[in-house]
Amino acid sequence: MCGIAGYKIHRHVADSPIKRMVDALVHRGPDSDGFFSSNGYCGGMRRLSINGVNTGSQPLFSEDKNVVLLYNGEIYNYLELRRDLEKKGKKFKTNSDGEVICHLYEYYGEELFSKLNGMYSVALWLEKEKKLILARDIPGEKPLYYYLLSNNEIVFSSEIQSLTKFPGLSLEINTQSLWDLPTFTWIPQPETVFKSIKSLDSGSILIVDNDGVSKKKIDFNSSIDVDINNENELIEYTREIVIDSINNRLISDVPVGCFLSGGIDSSIVSAIASKSIEEMNTFTIGFGDIDDPYGHGKSDESGYSSKFAKQLGTVHHNVYADASLFKTMLYDFVKYADQPFAVPSGLGIMAISKVASDIGVKVLLSGDCADECFGGYSWYPYLNSSYSKRNESNSNFLDKEVTFSNYGIEIAERVDILNRYTPQKRALSWHYYASELEKDKLFNKDFFSNVLSSERHFYDFNSSSLWSPEDFIAQDRNFYLKNEMLQKLDRMTMAKSVEGRVPFCSQEILQLSDKLSYHHMVRNGETKWLLKKAFEGIIPDEIIYRKKHGFNVPIDNWLRNEWSDLFEQTFSSDSKLMTLGIINKKTKNVALDMISNKDKQNGPTIFSLVTLNLWLENLL
Repeated sequence: MCGIAGYKIHRHVADSPIKRMVDALVHRGPDSDGFFSSNGYCGGMRRLSINGVNTGSQPLFSEDKNVVLLYNGEIYNYLELRRDLEKKGKKFKTNSDGEVICHLYEYYGEELFSKLNGMYSVALWLEKEKKLILARDIPGEKPLYYYLLSNNEIVFSSEIQSLTKFPGLSLEINTQSLWDLPTFTWIPQPETVFKSIKSLDSGSILIVDNDGVSKKKIDFNSSIDVDINNENELIEYTREIVIDSINNRLISDVPVGCFLSGGIDSSIVSAIASKSIEEMNTFTIGFGDIDDPYGHGKSDESGYSSKFAKQLGTVHHNVYADASLFKTMLYDFVKYADQPFAVPSGLGIMAISKVASDIGVKVLLSGDCADECFGGYSWYPYLNSSYSKRNESNSNFLDKEVTFSNYGIEIAERVDILNRYTPQKRALSWHYYASELEKDKLFNKDFFSNVLSSERHFYDFNSSSLWSPEDFIAQDRNFYLKNEMLQKLDRMTMAKSVEGRVPFCSQEILQLSDKLSYHHMVRNGETKWLLKKAFEGIIPDEIIYRKKHGFNVPIDNWLRNEWSDLFEQTFSSDSKLMTLGIINKKTKNVALDMISNKDKQNGPTIFSLVTLNLWLENLL
């Protein structure tokens, strides 16, 4: 695991910036660094030693030194790939999982990435051809950003803050990205906060040579070895591939631990992992006696996780957080998010990662992404129209922008209204926050005169006027998973030099998920039906069938109370948002009305502006 940075450029660059770029990634790799320089190319990395601790320094090379690798991630099937390459006569110089990439290129060229099962961002330099190949894993676990200097010159890095150390880059703010932020609480890829800096698409290869720049997708073999219509076989297959995915992610020469919330997903991961790891550490966040913002009772799940950890025999750590602790973390949260990012649960991941790092745990397994793969979100039962008690009479709320988080409206009424929307607007309203009308009121219209609706992302996925329940879930899997869940875990674990791994993002599970019907995922109102059936008898029923909770930070409560000064600072006359003309004097009253409305969860919308202001004031 590491952070990588580099550039392919023809002209001379005075005072080569590569060391500054690499030094900006020290949190991603505090253990060592490495550099490579050639005519037309310069690259470097910071290493977090996980596998091949003593022999895995980078760059890595093919036998003839023509293929030069800088690499961030883990290849979970590298032992299998290594054995096959050794049978072909290849000799390895290290125990690093990444070295297989160099040798695979000699046999398969750019098709090598379809053989990798893992998470990665890769920079391959071909010395003889003067060609650079950048690649990013299929789910999008590992980040990779780039800036095109010309049609055959490029600067790249694992993080934007490293990329900006290269001199002379245009750092014009992307107003479209700022417009999207309060809706999603993050900036949808491939766009970034800067107009000219892009994120390499997940599952993509970008090739830069003397002829220019080209891009293509990594082949994703979607075949699965199961009869999808045979439920007993499907349940057994699901259990097998989930267990295999967890065990594959235990490969490490350093201590491995697990997030453990007390819900089914992290409990499955912790239960399977604990069978292979003696005295495994597990971690959860406790919030005290505060109501959950999604109406699920109390935010604190530490009692459930502590009880299950005791059954498993793990060394368990309850990390108790309150508004004061998380407030002290806000600067680091904004900094290591790398660009405006406002998912409050990331604060909990960062807090746990700090505790894990302090006791020497360098790898943490997460239960994230099971919801997108197996149908776990609380609104999924309502995707089927049979669950909507639709009332054809005029609703009292039809003239308002309603989302699923309008908890002051009865669920039947909410579903009724959402079912009247287009599929694209409905997909946005199930899952996300600020509407276009709300942003019109919050933002200065002059600053955002040429922006497009955030709803465009859902038309990009599917412009049809008819969506099936499977379409809504697939959209979450293709959009929300990489932009929120994977980005959050990577940035907040790496902020504390810890590697986050996501078993539910394995290629096998993603392939299966694409084939599942709604009936496999949601049955009789029960979410994640298939996953729950697969782990009955392994995980206690009281965990499997406990009402979904989620990892929810009470941000609305805090902004009304303990964080009210942050609210005042954000909407003051001398805030960066105000002085740059992003908001105006009326914004504060609009925001105050929103955060005072206890019938709808508006905290994430307002938190996005709080974090944007902190980013503008401290990091731009």
